[in-house]
Amino acid sequence: MQRWKQYGGLAGLFVAFLAAGYWGFTATGGALPWAKRSAQALQRGVQEGGGSLVDFGRGIVVAGPIRKGGLMLEFGAIVLVLVVLGIGMYVYVDRYGGFEGGQRSAR
Repeated sequence: MQRWKQYGGLAGLFVAFLAAGYWGFTATGGALPWAKRSAQALQRGVQEGGGSLVDFGRGIVVAGPIRKGGLMLEFGAIVLVLVVLGIGMYVYVDRYGGFEGGQRSAR
C-alpha cells in the first residue's frame, strides 16, 4: 500500500471519529450537565467541611462508595491481581529480554 493512501485513510478515520464525537457531544447537551454536577459536588464538599485531601493517618485511602458498599474485598483482590501481574511482567521481561518472539538473551 502506498504511503499517501495510508496517511489519507488515517486522516479520514480521524475526521470521521472527530465528527462522531462532536455529534455525540452536542446531542447529549454538551458539557452543561457535567458542569452542573461538578459544581454541585464542589459546593457540597465545601459545605460539609474541608478535611485534608489525603489522610494517611486513617489507613488506606479508598473512595467512599467502595468502602461503604462493602466492596473492599473485591477492591483488594483487583489491586493484588494488578500488583502480581506487574511484578510478573517485570520478571518476564528481565529474564527473557522482552515480549517479542525470537531468541532469549543470555546473561
